[in-house]
Amino acid sequence: MTYTLADIANKLNAKLVVPAALDASSEAAVNITSLATLAKATTGQVAFLANSKYIPQLNDTKASAVIVSPNAAKSCPVSALVMDNPYMGYAILANLLDTTPKPASGIHPSAVIAENVVIGENVNIGANAVIESGVHLANNVSIGAGCFIGHDVTIGEATSLWANITVYHNVVIGHHCLIQANTVIGADGFGYAPVAGQYKWHKIPQLGGVVIGNHVEIGASTTIDRGALDNTEIKDGVILDNQIQIAHNAIIGENTAIAGCSVVAGSAVIGKNCTIAGLVAINGHISIADNTVFTGMSMVTKTITQAGVYSSGMPVAPNKEWHKTNARIKRLDSLTARVKALEKITR
Repeated sequence: MTYTLADIANKLNAKLVVPAALDASSEAAVNITSLATLAKATTGQVAFLANSKYIPQLNDTKASAVIVSPNAAKSCPVSALVMDNPYMGYAILANLLDTTPKPASGIHPSAVIAENVVIGENVNIGANAVIESGVHLANNVSIGAGCFIGHDVTIGEATSLWANITVYHNVVIGHHCLIQANTVIGADGFGYAPVAGQYKWHKIPQLGGVVIGNHVEIGASTTIDRGALDNTEIKDGVILDNQIQIAHNAIIGENTAIAGCSVVAGSAVIGKNCTIAGLVAINGHISIADNTVFTGMSMVTKTITQAGVYSSGMPVAPNKEWHKTNARIKRLDSLTARVKALEKITR
């Protein structure tokens, strides 16, 4: 797929600004085939500048054009696609020039599909996929190679599943979702009852399901457990990174973003529009207010009722400094006792 610079400016709703030394009509007709970084772009490619620390690379770029903000347009030595949010321009153009293939093409003869599966128009199912009875696949669904889709699953229109994904029984996935490889949706939640007087555990069947909304994206090797009684719910517009664990009966609110290796314990309720960085752990049976932000490695143990930015992870420090800090922490109890003793004396 190629576009001229004039086409791209129109699709981005950007203003095409051509340097005085170049012919404006010729530049508008230049064909663009791909995106690249400022440092590596060549003729026929578009770069973007969204971070001021890369301004030095702008002067030497060989790109045919650069997506820039109005403030940076005057410094651009090549044709500029000027817009207020260059990063959004990059995102839109990346979608226009995307060459990612579909997870599957057509229905592969090795796919195993139960007789009563409902298959919409233009559905693609890859090699060795298994589709159990009672499944509904809406129009334009793509199921990658090696996927397992359990009994009575419903998958909405234009949703794509990459290879080797397992979707257990009674799961609902909305329309226009994207699920990356090796993800597991609907496995049993971690439900066990201790056997009195014994070091044994009695398994509790997980009788709920998983309901995933529309326009949800789920990264590779993420696991979303089914509910114990009610459903685990992932609301519309949620984006989940790779290797995230969502436990049974958790609810993730609309448009919340969770970065890699974070974990959400059972029955936690996370609000709308939250941003959760990597390696965050959220305790079970607590609620998180809408628009809350957790920075990396935060440990969330209590309900958050007021939106804000919360942190608890310790930043890295030189080893000697870390040991000194750790030693001071170990002395806090004795220091507290001494302070209390002094307070008694001074009263």
